[in-house]
Amino acid sequence: MTGQAASSAASPRQRRRTLALRARLIDIASFVVFVAALGWLILRGAQSMGYNWQWFRVPRYLWRIIDGQVIWGPLMKGLLVTLQISAIAMALSIVIGLAVALLRLSPSLVGRGIARVYLEVIRNTPLLMQVLIFYFIIAHILGIPRFWAGVLCLAVYEGAFAAEIIRGGIVAVRRGQWEAARALGLRPFDVYRDVVLPQAVPLMLPPLAGVLVNLVKHSAIVSVIAVFDLTTEGRTIVADTFMAFEIWLTVAGLYLLITLTLSLLVLGLERRFGQSRHA
Repeated sequence: MTGQAASSAASPRQRRRTLALRARLIDIASFVVFVAALGWLILRGAQSMGYNWQWFRVPRYLWRIIDGQVIWGPLMKGLLVTLQISAIAMALSIVIGLAVALLRLSPSLVGRGIARVYLEVIRNTPLLMQVLIFYFIIAHILGIPRFWAGVLCLAVYEGAFAAEIIRGGIVAVRRGQWEAARALGLRPFDVYRDVVLPQAVPLMLPPLAGVLVNLVKHSAIVSVIAVFDLTTEGRTIVADTFMAFEIWLTVAGLYLLITLTLSLLVLGLERRFGQSRHA
């Protein structure tokens, strides 16, 4: 009887594992088919144009080894600038989003009004127009360098979307948690820090991951104000070498590497928070 009970208990577990493995294999197969179809379309397009592939020239724009020393190429230097812009803008966008979310939830009519105007203006105007206005008018008046102009524009733009996500996560915390914290005599700051935000962060992480990934992709917009990021370096190389397919595919691959790495990091944080909640 004991062996039969163990086998019957293990059977549903094995079926779940089998189904999970099958779903994973289907996802992998779908991805492989998509990549193959995309590669076929690119090759067919290049052949119809009579394009001459020159992949052997691409590595020199990534790195070169001279006298045993690694010399980074323009694409890697541009990638470093993109990472710097994205990292600083990410941190600022979270800070801005948290501040705006708290203003939206504050009892102050003025605070709520300021937050509402900010959200409506930023979310309903194109990012390109914001970058141009900020760089050619505000940054010129205040003497802000173009690098920081690009960073601030990205942070303000993505901060508007982060604010609504953070506000939604805070509102999703059960009302009883707020009442229990107030019953203990906690100050509003302590209520947010010790009770509300620890429960709201796991709810915020999945949508915030999308915002942060979009920030990395939107960072290419700083190329219009001549910040030497990955996109600007790629455009310069294409203008010099006419290797449009090779360079832009390499640039796209580098952006994909950044966004996938960021998504995996957020997934790890999400799992850690989930385990801590169930512990």
